[in-house]
Amino acid sequence: MPRSLTTPTLRTARLRLRPFTGADADDVFALQSDSHVLRFWDAPPWTDRVRAERFLTASRELAEHGGGARVAVERAEDAVFLGWCSLSRWNPTYRSAALGYCLGQAAWGHGYATEAAGALLAWVYDELDLNRVQAETDTRNAASARVLEKLGFLREGTLREDCVVGGEVSDSWVYGLLRRDWRPDPGALSVP
Repeated sequence: MPRSLTTPTLRTARLRLRPFTGADADDVFALQSDSHVLRFWDAPPWTDRVRAERFLTASRELAEHGGGARVAVERAEDAVFLGWCSLSRWNPTYRSAALGYCLGQAAWGHGYATEAAGALLAWVYDELDLNRVQAETDTRNAASARVLEKLGFLREGTLREDCVVGGEVSDSWVYGLLRRDWRPDPGALSVP
């Protein structure tokens, strides 16, 4: 069984990535209940606020049980909640994990997803000695595919008809980033 993780607090030029707190429940619910944000997601938008409480508990347990880490993403200048970024399916034997992220509409088009995911990748490659990080995105989600490609991920394949959400069938692209291909942005991270 993997060791437990300490969910990091990371800073970039514009962002702060930090462990979730109970005070984040309303922001998480607003994000995960937005049908436009989740239009390419593998699950329908939330309709019950209790889901936010479960999400926060699951975020804490993810690190405690050694499966990964999920962090809140906020703007550094004013602490406005933008979304979240996660490392899951951490396997220290295979030195692999999966990357995920979800940011609200107000954060789109500003490079925040790339900056947040890049900070988390720098942490996992440095602290967890990973060899491979995998990510998936709906084939219709061109913006998410661009984020992954900017980070150096390579598209490795297509999972055909792997999701059915709201009765609509969709495909997903699988991306991989190997340690030897990881090129961190030296100016992205700042000292905590």
